[in-house]
Amino acid sequence: MSKKSASGNGNIRKRSDGRWEARYSVGFNPETGKQIQKSIYGKSQKDVQQKLHQILAEIDNGDYIEAEKITVGQWLDIWLRDYTINLKPATMSVYEEHVRVHLKPYLGNVMMDKLTPQRVQRLYNTLLRENNLSPKTIININGVFHSALEMARKLGYLKTNPLDAVVLPKVEKPPLKTMEREELVRFLDAIKGNRYEKILFVTLFTGLRQGEVLGLTWDCVNFENNTLLINKQHNRVKGEKEYKFSTLKNERIRVLTVAQEVMDVLRQQKEQQETWAKAAGSAWNNADNLVFTNELGRFIANQALYRNYKAIVKKIGLGDLRFHDLRHAYSVNSLQAGDDIKTLQENLGHATASFTLSTYAHASQGMKRESAERMGGFIQDLQKESKLSEGKGA
Repeated sequence: MSKKSASGNGNIRKRSDGRWEARYSVGFNPETGKQIQKSIYGKSQKDVQQKLHQILAEIDNGDYIEAEKITVGQWLDIWLRDYTINLKPATMSVYEEHVRVHLKPYLGNVMMDKLTPQRVQRLYNTLLRENNLSPKTIININGVFHSALEMARKLGYLKTNPLDAVVLPKVEKPPLKTMEREELVRFLDAIKGNRYEKILFVTLFTGLRQGEVLGLTWDCVNFENNTLLINKQHNRVKGEKEYKFSTLKNERIRVLTVAQEVMDVLRQQKEQQETWAKAAGSAWNNADNLVFTNELGRFIANQALYRNYKAIVKKIGLGDLRFHDLRHAYSVNSLQAGDDIKTLQENLGHATASFTLSTYAHASQGMKRESAERMGGFIQDLQKESKLSEGKGA
């Protein structure tokens, strides 16, 4: 069973093993004069047709590369150049670093058709045991490498993705760090009068990421409805000096309904900015309409805020807390205050409620215990009423 391709340069057939095969010519053998035939495979006729059309187009354009004639390093360069167009700049920077630092130095000269799971496994073992990379970093490197090789497989450069047979190190999730009630009180006392007090207060009681709180603009603050529109972040792309707006992590735009106390702090911030603007005169420049700025209307640098925060938590004996732990503190306190997982998921901008639940399982377990205790009290009350009714009946 065969079918000629639209261009007449290939044919498709269904194999006896159930797979579909497309054969195409990449030229002629100079010694025999016969066509050099190549094959690609897929689970469906449509899948193979798409691969074949892609390859034939590359042959016509002179872009076709045979797997046995291209190295892993060359393919990674092609993949980064041509197949990562939808990545955010920060993500692209991370991908390029993984390729440059960890993949090309070890596997760059290996021919694509000679790349085996064993070669990759040895690399990952070396990175883990000798280079002391964390399991999480190795998993991230593998994610980048797997995406690159999966595209090579789809294009017919590889029959299978060798990374499917690689064993990755296990990531042991560190215990979640947050603040107990007494520590929260100490933190609030410590930030009083600090130049970043309002930023830290809003972060603690909204769960915003650092880039989100620094990217908040006044047009996204609704004082009438007590809501904040979280639709962007402001930070510096890794490896670059420029700070700029970018899309959210997971690109999940959300609207938060926040406590009145948070809105009160934002009103104070607006009044503070108006005072600064009058004092600065022509030097005032808040062209981006940012909520949190310095005295001249300029943005707050992430690193400046982070250093200030670390000095505060160190002073009160909580030096191991990261800025992101303010987000964890908000989440745990929200659950303890009675918020359900779905509401918390939407407020945090997580992709799924299951991720939120797994992240804050310890807090939800505490809620379950409290629920069980409440049910126990309800049962005891019913039992008491039941005994009273028995006494009256007697």
